[in-house]
Amino acid sequence: MALTSDDVSRIAHLARLELSGEEQAAMLQQLNGFFSIVEQMRAIDTTGVEPLYTPLSAVQDVALRLRADAVTEADQREANQRSAPAVEDGLFLVPKVIE
Repeated sequence: MALTSDDVSRIAHLARLELSGEEQAAMLQQLNGFFSIVEQMRAIDTTGVEPLYTPLSAVQDVALRLRADAVTEADQREANQRSAPAVEDGLFLVPKVIE
């Protein structure tokens, strides 16, 4: 998937970036290089390859250090919300900022 100069202009507009002609040409080259790498990665057959949970597991056996999923602290919601200017049903109330 190769991008065009128009695509970069649209992306810059959406990101509210002002790019000069040189910056736009450099960005076009960088983005197309990125998509080229993605296409190369897509071309590789990964059928039967187990996903890695850490890069180290590719070179050595790594045991997961998992802890029990247990509550270790008391519920302190009320104490934490005591200083809040407005709370309702255990939720912080904030002013509306988006119309």
